[in-house]
Amino acid sequence: MDVVTRLGFLGLGQMGAPLAERLLGPGTELFVHDPRPEAMAPFVARGARACHSPREVADAATIVLACLPGGTVSEAAALGHDGVAEGKAVRHYVEMSTIGRPAMERIAAGLAAKGILPLDAPISGGLAGARAGTLAIMLAGPGEAVAALQPVLARMGRELFVLGERPGQGQVAKLVNNLLAASNLVTVFEAMSLGTKAGLDPMALAAVVNAGTGRSFVTSDMLPVAISRRFDFGATVTVMDKDVALGLEEARALGVPMWAIEQVGRVWRFAASHGMAASDITELVRLMEGWAGTEIGRPTAPHDSRDA
Repeated sequence: MDVVTRLGFLGLGQMGAPLAERLLGPGTELFVHDPRPEAMAPFVARGARACHSPREVADAATIVLACLPGGTVSEAAALGHDGVAEGKAVRHYVEMSTIGRPAMERIAAGLAAKGILPLDAPISGGLAGARAGTLAIMLAGPGEAVAALQPVLARMGRELFVLGERPGQGQVAKLVNNLLAASNLVTVFEAMSLGTKAGLDPMALAAVVNAGTGRSFVTSDMLPVAISRRFDFGATVTVMDKDVALGLEEARALGVPMWAIEQVGRVWRFAASHGMAASDITELVRLMEGWAGTEIGRPTAPHDSRDA
């Protein structure tokens, strides 16, 4: 059982912290690292051990998982000075960050050269899914790693999708998912701004869409967050902007045209560079409302072209 009880976790941010919390419990010894001591403090209070570097985590834990903000950080944590690759105990490394295929392939190659089995395992399901342990996890890596790590990953995810033995394929699956989500957010908020500008009640219009062919996860789960003005879905504009950029880079590398999604990418880039980087992704609706001259939740009188 030692292989599944001495666990390490790198990155205790918005998504990493609730993931790591699900690894706490009887029979598990958890070693954590984050550059912010205040992020590690709640875990230490619950019995985890704070480590000063990824290498220190990998010196203690046989399985190290990471949920980090981007490819550069992930590569440094895995392969850099005091990185996981230098650890004495680690046998498996699970990359749960969204970093793109090339970065994942470099990490996998560097770890494999040290005898560490890498697993590409990006996640989808948002902050609520991380807290509830209901995430979708996209797995790509050696069959031995997939088999050994599924019991650990099952604590965090409800659905585990095995996508092959090549690390990087999980990243591609995650980017496809996020390109679709990013595009749908833009189009839903644009279309709802049209309906609101025409005077339709947004809740009634959302009900129509969710009973019809326009229904999607965005309309059923994220649109209510925007209409209520809570803006607390749990992912930031800067994260979505990063993921869309990674997806477009993958498309260019494979020679796949992205005429529509390139325009979507411009919207997210505009939002991230115009004061919304730290905003919740549902707050993107404010852009469409501003451009349309309306506000979802506050329908205006129907526009009459004769007034123009």
